[in-house]
Amino acid sequence: MITRHKLVASLTVAFLSVAGFSPASAFETAQSQAAQPTQDQADSKGAGAPISDQKIQAFAVAYLQVDKVRQEYSAKIDATTDAAAKEKLEAEASKEMVEAVESSPAISVEEYSSILSAAQADPAVAKKIQEKLQAGAPARQ
Repeated sequence: MITRHKLVASLTVAFLSVAGFSPASAFETAQSQAAQPTQDQADSKGAGAPISDQKIQAFAVAYLQVDKVRQEYSAKIDATTDAAAKEKLEAEASKEMVEAVESSPAISVEEYSSILSAAQADPAVAKKIQEKLQAGAPARQ
């Protein structure tokens, strides 16, 4: 269960840096470094199969929820100086990111991670996701 939390959090962080979203905070850097082997495993699973527009849309919905959690916790973590408190916040953030994906309709944590890995490996997938995110951004505000 803990590895699922780290997998989603680290893959989200990796996608943010690949897709050119917000700069990496200390939390994001720590999470991505902690999950490098897991990322490699996900990359070997996810490449090759085409991803349906429905799954891209479901991913975008889940991603927006995960990003909301990331933004909330990044601010808290950056404002905290105590290392133990930062670790606790990081664990909470990872858990909430997984819960955000699990509560999203039409996508599992594994599918989310697989699509995120595909986006890292394939610029065409990343572009499709960015288009869905940009189309959905005004609707969420």
